[in-house]
Amino acid sequence: MTSLSRRSLGSAFGLAIAAAFMLSARRARAEESEIHIDNFTFEPKELTVKVGTTVTWKNRDDIPHTVVSAGKFRSKPLDTDDSFAFTFAAAGEYKYFCSLHPHMTGVVKVE
Repeated sequence: MTSLSRRSLGSAFGLAIAAAFMLSARRARAEESEIHIDNFTFEPKELTVKVGTTVTWKNRDDIPHTVVSAGKFRSKPLDTDDSFAFTFAAAGEYKYFCSLHPHMTGVVKVE
């Protein structure tokens, strides 16, 4: 094998490694979504995300609210502009509500 052939092979191998690394890094990036709390509602009321997505609830209302999914997650009371985040590691339907105002409900569907 000539030195030119070895260099070409080495360059091709290096490019393949770099491409695989970039693809892997792209897949490893976590997805993110946001739900707003305003006027005693969660918006959107229903959200569909992929496994591994982090959802952040942000309170834009002028009174405290919570985000509770029985047995799954529970936020502290969120004052105006406070937020709570949860990463969904498993597929399923996660119904949640505000423990201070139980008529406020929502659902995150994880595929």
